[in-house]
Amino acid sequence: MRDKDKTFFEYPVFNNIRDLIYNAIKEYPNHVAFRIKEKDNGEVKYIDITYKEFIDEVNRLGTGLFSLGLQNKKIAIIAKNRYEWVLSYIAILLGGMVVVPLDKGLTDIEIENSLLKADVQAIIYEDKYKDIMETLRKSEKLNIKEYICMEKIEGTRYIGDLIDDGKQKLENGDKDYLNCEIKEKELAELVFTSGTTSNSKAVMLSQYNIANNISDMLLVEDIRSTDVNIAFLPFHHTFGSTGQLVMLGRGVTTVFPDGLRYIAQNLKEYHVTLFIGVPLLIEKMYEKIEKKIEEQGKSKLIKIAKKFTNLLLKLGIDIRRKVFKQVIDEIGGLRYMISGAASLNEEVEKGFNDFGITTGQGYGLTETAPVVCAENSRFRRYGSVGFPMKRVEIKIENVNEDGIGEIAVKGPNVMLGYYKDEESTKEVIRDGWFYTGDYGYIDKDGYVFVTGRKKNMIVLKNGKKIFPEELENNINKIDLVEECFVFGLPKGDDVLLSVKVKYDEEVMKEKYADKSIDEIKDIIWEKIKETNKLLPKYKYVKNMILTNEEFIKTSTNKIKRFEEMKKMNLG
Repeated sequence: MRDKDKTFFEYPVFNNIRDLIYNAIKEYPNHVAFRIKEKDNGEVKYIDITYKEFIDEVNRLGTGLFSLGLQNKKIAIIAKNRYEWVLSYIAILLGGMVVVPLDKGLTDIEIENSLLKADVQAIIYEDKYKDIMETLRKSEKLNIKEYICMEKIEGTRYIGDLIDDGKQKLENGDKDYLNCEIKEKELAELVFTSGTTSNSKAVMLSQYNIANNISDMLLVEDIRSTDVNIAFLPFHHTFGSTGQLVMLGRGVTTVFPDGLRYIAQNLKEYHVTLFIGVPLLIEKMYEKIEKKIEEQGKSKLIKIAKKFTNLLLKLGIDIRRKVFKQVIDEIGGLRYMISGAASLNEEVEKGFNDFGITTGQGYGLTETAPVVCAENSRFRRYGSVGFPMKRVEIKIENVNEDGIGEIAVKGPNVMLGYYKDEESTKEVIRDGWFYTGDYGYIDKDGYVFVTGRKKNMIVLKNGKKIFPEELENNINKIDLVEECFVFGLPKGDDVLLSVKVKYDEEVMKEKYADKSIDEIKDIIWEKIKETNKLLPKYKYVKNMILTNEEFIKTSTNKIKRFEEMKKMNLG
């Protein structure tokens, strides 16, 4: 099973986004590409946009952008996930221009710094940013010629007018946009890595990088044209934007969430079958299911049913979705889930699969456009991140006595480099291999396991190396722990292995309402000492800080460890 080719779906290899999108238009012209909810005087209505209608609108907007002289220019997008974001993104790429997605959570100064760093000439934004855009117009630092708003605001160029203008030009025979050259292996997308803007790098991706990665994913992931996808992951992140291209490549219908608080409601509302998300949200979904089962007194019954259906599954009989239909209906009828950006709890992954909701993990980085490897419906090993994509090679460098080393990647998905940062590029790309900064190993069957980030590694005085992620995975399983991060607390010339825990207030109220905070702290600490016993003594956590404050995070819900340590005066 270590053979490299584990593909089992058919999908062409595309080297640019335009060919990929036009293939989808040919295959699924009348499929609904996007279902958009609109509210008017309290009345809700849904608007369906087919694939054919979508490409028509893309070409109109693209022609409108060309009429502003933006050929070969860099165009930024900043907005929440919405139809106009995808429309702008595809229009820019299909016109051979360079797209610069910006994190909607950036501060005003970070927005300005990002636009400056990326040499942006135009920006498409939603009206939430109208004030900062007015300020930027007056700035002498920037070279932005066009400010295009997704809403109609007096005195501001409106994206709808640009689309109408493009439509008129197309009808008059203007084919400059339609016939423009796509330079597949040149810069197409400039993406800032997670982190604060001051120290984040701008990753240069080509259409060749992105399109090949999408082709690889669609060879192995069971994504169907009948699926409904909810666009939850932020589009400014490659996991979100490339994920959306995967959906378009397979003819899927995409809907947009009303916000984090409404995810459960939206799953039912739209009958969502496909979900790509981060572990924190997927784990919360599972917790709610388990809680409801427990409240109904069905925990024992469900456990017996899982054993029975898994036994039948081994005999080639799959009745999971029939047996657990009531559970599945509670989350809208979900069929397929992909988790990425961090490690998913093994029990949660197995739990969803036991219900008949195919769930797997993937691994990737912005620099790899983004997917390196993934599990799927046929090949899964709990705890692993699956196997490499068809055209991706992985090797483990500088292996230690435990068989763990740095993960290096080679393939068509590896970035062009960091924008205007040759030194950093040379540090991570050597002889065609991208050195990820992640540590891990490959088992005898070819499954890849990620053990932690090189930059997060804690080194003890005796030379022992500890990946905090391993300890965090164990501690996060404790019912009272909502989240945690492990760090080395300086102590003399060594470090004391410590953990900062955010306790789960809901669990505390439900199960430990009669306990004081000091008692809660003691309970958690005793449970941490139990998790210690699962590991060698040098990995024992020996100190705990308890908090109810939210951790500082990236837009994909990763804890910003070093900022948290600075907050504790340890950075």
